[in-house]
Amino acid sequence: MSPGPAGRPAKRLARAFFNRPALQVAPELLGCVLWHDTPEGRVAAEIVEVEAYAGHTDPASHAFRGRTARNAVMFGPPGHAYVYFTYGMHFCVNLVCAHDGPSAVLLRAGRITEGAALAGRRRAAGRDVVVPERNLARGPATLCQALDIDLALDGADVCTDSPLQVGRPADWTAPPAGGISAGPRVGISQAQDRPWRFWLTGERHVSAYKAAKPRRAAAKPVAARGRRDGTMHR
Repeated sequence: MSPGPAGRPAKRLARAFFNRPALQVAPELLGCVLWHDTPEGRVAAEIVEVEAYAGHTDPASHAFRGRTARNAVMFGPPGHAYVYFTYGMHFCVNLVCAHDGPSAVLLRAGRITEGAALAGRRRAAGRDVVVPERNLARGPATLCQALDIDLALDGADVCTDSPLQVGRPADWTAPPAGGISAGPRVGISQAQDRPWRFWLTGERHVSAYKAAKPRRAAAKPVAARGRRDGTMHR
């Protein structure tokens, strides 16, 4: 047991929990708590929405075309955070799953359970605005902003005493039958038909769903092919 969010005893998730396919791990992360300890304080969020990415068999995964400097953590042991920078402005955090295949679960949204004031200041980013509680971590980028997750945490081992951890409060109970919904993933251009996004049914902190727009075919000059990493939330 570790102190856990708000001083409540929390059982940190063991490595064996993550040493399974992402499709098994993803729905079981719902209701768990992610927290990050920083010099400013702790911010914690109940995980309410996730997406599974299956690696070599999933063209929407960053790992689909093989290992690169960017996605190297996905090819390592399970139970580590894979953090990446996207759109030139946002960070997203994933939890790496089974080591026999580079799979991961993207954390899409959370409900802040500790450190709401600190999360609000981070989300305001110096602006004279008050971010509604519902929107503090309602999306993969805002979740990272609220918890101050960036590339410095890429590779963090959430199964040890690292600043970033995931656990279940002592009073945790599994969602009831029908308490988890599934549907298509957000913002991807391939494998759009796979219902690999999971969320707590009726939870108001789940992000708004937006279907990906079809890409327009464009003529390209003949040149050497550049390296590409899949389409997982670019």
